[in-house]
Amino acid sequence: MRKRTLLKLATVAAGGYIVAKRMLPPGYTYAGKVAIVTGGSRGLGLELARNLVLSGAHVAICARDEAELEVAREELEARGADVYAAACDVTERSDVERFVGDVVSRFGRVDVLINNAGIIAASPTECLTEDDYDRSLATHLYGPMYFIEAVLPHMKARRQGRIANIASIGGKLSPPHILSYTAGKFALVGYSEGLGVELAKDGIRVTTVCPGLMRTGSMINAEFKGQHRKEYGWFAAGASIPVVTIDSTEAARRILDAVARGRREYIFPIFWKIVVTGHELFRDTSLAVMEQMNKLFPTPGGIGPESRLGRDSESAFTRSAFTQANREAAVRNNE
Repeated sequence: MRKRTLLKLATVAAGGYIVAKRMLPPGYTYAGKVAIVTGGSRGLGLELARNLVLSGAHVAICARDEAELEVAREELEARGADVYAAACDVTERSDVERFVGDVVSRFGRVDVLINNAGIIAASPTECLTEDDYDRSLATHLYGPMYFIEAVLPHMKARRQGRIANIASIGGKLSPPHILSYTAGKFALVGYSEGLGVELAKDGIRVTTVCPGLMRTGSMINAEFKGQHRKEYGWFAAGASIPVVTIDSTEAARRILDAVARGRREYIFPIFWKIVVTGHELFRDTSLAVMEQMNKLFPTPGGIGPESRLGRDSESAFTRSAFTQANREAAVRNNE
């Protein structure tokens, strides 16, 4: 009986310690740090860059679109930031090495790397092509890997650094109609977890971030295949439900807090943490639920393997008051 009591007390104490630790302000500060944010010209990446600027960091952002980068750079500099912005295709190792080299030449080091760049295609599997999977893996796995390999010598030399890999709930479970996306995100989660274990000895903390649905406005730049207007309608609906989504500004704040605390994994908001836990504990039931969900989604057809952006797949519903918050976020976040 006494052993059971002691075990219960130890469990409660451990739980209390974890909760208290997460409630206290992190000891790590971004002030004066040099931070790279990939995909930093719009959406969540821009929100992360804004928060880093407010925290006093020197920020380097990259993306493929130079015009979008210029808009983001001007906004961040107007906030008093020291910003470096340059075009970079994360799927090209030479581009990545050049960009990181330029950042080090300008700021002298890299303290924080946030691998945020991403793409998504919503489609029944019949309309996906090998290229969809190749692009997802190139962006979500090889892109982060190229950046990490480029910054590691600098972080290891100083025996400190923070790396955040922005994966997704789609890296923990695989809902229907986003299979190429989840394939890339599952790969990133596996890579990120193992990398964190190996780099701990070098004083480098790796955080695998798995957000649920966020109101970033990025849905207008997502790709849709098959019956693309119907696919976009479902996507827009899911990305706009208040209970299961989170505002992009709050999401960025939470991510940076998790990285500052050196958390190994961060799944949020709590709704999605519960969903992932349920999926892991009751996998067969979870998959059965998704099978039923799939019956509600659009069947193959429409434009087939061709793709259209969300902005080119609008309908009366996607322009309705229901999606207003996401459309406002699109304007705010340079989408």
